[in-house]
Amino acid sequence: MGEMNIRIEDELRTRIEDLARNNDRSMEEEIAYLLRQAVDGQPKRESFADIARKIAAMTPKGVEQTSSLEMLREDRDR
Repeated sequence: MGEMNIRIEDELRTRIEDLARNNDRSMEEEIAYLLRQAVDGQPKRESFADIARKIAAMTPKGVEQTSSLEMLREDRDR
């Protein structure tokens, strides 16, 4: 298990100590709990490949797609 050393304001430390006491946890356990809640609550980012697959799935089958190279050349020539 890794270690972290951080500097926090005295007021924040006091609030975390109060939370830990109210939840019957040590300060270390309370901080780990709070960090876990914050990280687990974040939405997971989709990878570029997953997004590309979703877009490809929306493309109707049998429809010829315009080449991106062709579109770039056309745009450049404007």
